[in-house]
Amino acid sequence: MLAKHCLQEFKLDCQLRRLSDRTIKGYYNNTLNFLIYAEKHHEVTEVDEIRTVHIKHYVQYLLKKKLSASYINGILKCLRAYFAFAVQEEYVCASPATKVKMQKEPKVLIETFTDDEVRSLVSAFDYSTFLSARNKMVLAIAFDTGARNTEICDIKREDIRDNVILIHGKGNKERHVPISPYLRKVMLKYERMRDYYFDDKQVHYNNYLLSRTGRPLTKEALEHIFNQANQKASVRENIRCSPHTARHYFAQTCLRNGLDVYSVSRLLGHENINITKRYLQSLEDKSIVEMASQSTPLFNLRL
Repeated sequence: MLAKHCLQEFKLDCQLRRLSDRTIKGYYNNTLNFLIYAEKHHEVTEVDEIRTVHIKHYVQYLLKKKLSASYINGILKCLRAYFAFAVQEEYVCASPATKVKMQKEPKVLIETFTDDEVRSLVSAFDYSTFLSARNKMVLAIAFDTGARNTEICDIKREDIRDNVILIHGKGNKERHVPISPYLRKVMLKYERMRDYYFDDKQVHYNNYLLSRTGRPLTKEALEHIFNQANQKASVRENIRCSPHTARHYFAQTCLRNGLDVYSVSRLLGHENINITKRYLQSLEDKSIVEMASQSTPLFNLRL
């Protein structure tokens, strides 16, 4: 079978498994680029003709383009998924991608907002208008739940429960995040402003967060809200003021406050705990010492 025909079937299989459009696009484009390379440089067009050495040559080709290790590993993950499908459909006997080792990625310390910067950002908006209250609501949810920007946009009214918010995560995986007393306070004020603002308008969407025209917010809109807040808060220049950085802040703050890595991983909707460990590794030595001082073996003993 032609490798490109197998790719079409793989794309259909991903759609049937209801993977996100973003995931499917990444799988398809990254695999297609490799197949184009294999045909051009090695004259390989059949899926069962592709060997491990072809993939290794492709990795070498990417390295010469000075692409990062994490970017190349992302491509290798796509190829592994593609060939796993080919094995499943019995188009090949074994995956040539499994023997290609992942690139060693340098440890990256994740820098995020300080507590003072978060206070300034959330305080950048008030309840004087619907849009200002809505923007404050966006920031509060981002900082207090660690939800991804697309997850925040997808929250529906019925997803707001008494004490938790139902988050629709990657791969159609659902999880619950708690509603803190502060977040509940902001939500109540926002909901009053929203209901009054749309009282005499037709709204055709049930999303919790709405634009001024009653449409669901987009991830670009969330980025713009963070940029607006930054104009008043003046976050450090080396920190990207974005919803994703708010997610970093949520993770590191939970860890500093003593929540275990497994629980933080569940709240963030990570596929495995190794992703969450990056946040723990990024905590400064000072934070680690402060956390340890409250949990040493003799701390709570009455000696």
